[in-house]
Amino acid sequence: MKTKQLLLILPLLCFSIGMAQQSNIIALDEVILSDAKLKYFSKGLKVEVLTDSTMNRNGSTLTNLLQFNSNIYFKENGFGMVSSASFRGTNASQTAVVWNGININSQLTGQTDFNTIIPQNYNSVSIRSGGGSVQYGSGAIGGSILLNDSFLFEKHFCNTLQLGYGSFNTKRVDYRTAYGSSKLSLNFGVNYNASDNDYKYLGTDRKNENGAFNTLNINASLGYLISNSQLLKFYHTAFFGDRNFSGTLTAPSNDNYRDVNARSLVEWSHFNETKVQRLKFAHLYERYRYYFNRERPEFSFGRTNSYILNYDAKYELGRVTLNGIGELSTIVAEGTSIENATRNQATGTFMFSHEVTNTFNYGLNIRQELVTDYQSPLLVSFDSKYQVSKSYDINFNASKNYRIPTFNDLYWSGAGAIGNKDLIPETSKQAELGQNISGNKYKLNLTAFYIASDNLIQWRPDNSGIFSPRNVKEAEQYGAELALELQQTWGKHQLRLKNLYAYTKSLDKETKNQLIYVPEHQFTSNLAYQIQSWDFYYQWLYNGPVFITTDNSEKLSGYHVSNIGLEHNFPLSKKIDCTLGLKVNNIFNENYQNVAYRPMPNRNFNFQFITKF
Repeated sequence: MKTKQLLLILPLLCFSIGMAQQSNIIALDEVILSDAKLKYFSKGLKVEVLTDSTMNRNGSTLTNLLQFNSNIYFKENGFGMVSSASFRGTNASQTAVVWNGININSQLTGQTDFNTIIPQNYNSVSIRSGGGSVQYGSGAIGGSILLNDSFLFEKHFCNTLQLGYGSFNTKRVDYRTAYGSSKLSLNFGVNYNASDNDYKYLGTDRKNENGAFNTLNINASLGYLISNSQLLKFYHTAFFGDRNFSGTLTAPSNDNYRDVNARSLVEWSHFNETKVQRLKFAHLYERYRYYFNRERPEFSFGRTNSYILNYDAKYELGRVTLNGIGELSTIVAEGTSIENATRNQATGTFMFSHEVTNTFNYGLNIRQELVTDYQSPLLVSFDSKYQVSKSYDINFNASKNYRIPTFNDLYWSGAGAIGNKDLIPETSKQAELGQNISGNKYKLNLTAFYIASDNLIQWRPDNSGIFSPRNVKEAEQYGAELALELQQTWGKHQLRLKNLYAYTKSLDKETKNQLIYVPEHQFTSNLAYQIQSWDFYYQWLYNGPVFITTDNSEKLSGYHVSNIGLEHNFPLSKKIDCTLGLKVNNIFNENYQNVAYRPMPNRNFNFQFITKF
């Protein structure tokens, strides 16, 4: 580790420790959320928080939720299989998923499988567009998906049971409970999904022969108010998946994939009128087993354990907010085709926010890391927000971001491929300008963005045909996003409409070709009509054509997918509330693929019953 890097990081660590001195009481809201960076240091960025009703209608997986409620393009290797995201034209490993302030992208692949996350288990699901590597680390280049739990310290006890059954023998059971008092807050949820998943391949006489899956997800959080100035929190989530992997139109499949993802986080907070300090310890575990033939015992595997110790202190001085963060982490990985590998990392982050007036705010953030197996860049971000009037404001942000090589990139050792320990991180520079106009019955957002990336990691063959990753490509992404929300109420009627449009160019700067699996045009629209206890909704998604070869010689056609749903709410008593729902997916029976040769389901039905007591 270089002396220059040590000089950069040590003041940040010392700043964090030095802030822990005062002790007056402040509002508990300051420390309820573990990810305070979202509230205090993202004011110049585009952030959208999804509502409970939206999650109830699309909440079986994070993929289902986001593909109809965001500008993110999803690639699924068949319904329910591995799902990856393309955010603003970047690839899956350049989209960060953040759980209570902790980046949970896989240390093996660098990305998150969005079909392993149940959004209804969380109190808040937010979409943070643009670069976020200073706050959230590796991979937060195109954008970040933020999953947060919260606590309620008042007397309450409530339960929610959700049962679902649908086409292809699809079954779903969700149970969530919350209990609280003035000192204690407890949340617990368990989810089970299973399906034969044997949908027809439209236009053929075949069906999805090897797509059955079952998954179990457990989520728990506990908050205990030690005193008027101290709070102890515990979070845990675990996912267990057993999925046969669907074949393609050109090749059948008989393989199976079993994975486990478990995360635990303990957090102690101390707070007063001007300062909040937090101490966190997290353990992240991931493991997969891939069976080439599900009827045989042989398998390949990969496994990682990550240990994270984090201390941060936020200090408010009038209109200025300062935050210093120090973090130490150790990651240990092993697998069938990976040498035993360890990565140690020390990180220092400093964040500054200044509310100059009631209408103008700006922030400056920096981050420096020391890592054992590569040299990390110094990261800087700047953001600002100016409220021109009560109904119009302007946001701007710019940042330098990065993605570190994964363990697969560095240490893979297998037939026909070998890792490269000399890789350096991908880096990018991005800028974004957004405008927001709002009134009593409408909201309008227009955002333009630009991303320039260097040293992108690509796996390429050498003269002997052996594949190895290299830092070879430069790319740029630019485009515009439009969001329009309308709401009208008259008498007992309510109408809501939300439209999203994204124009995205994602280019290889050398060839000027569009990168693969990036639609140039994407629309989503959600229409909801409510009259008394009845709700009707319509969802529409359009993804434009995407190229599937780097020379842009082959592409997948664009497609339209529409869903409709009807819900009826009725109380059984003063304390028991029920909802019955019917949803028809792909109502027009569109024959479409978002990954080449992997058809998605034909028209299908889902019945849902929800009771709250």
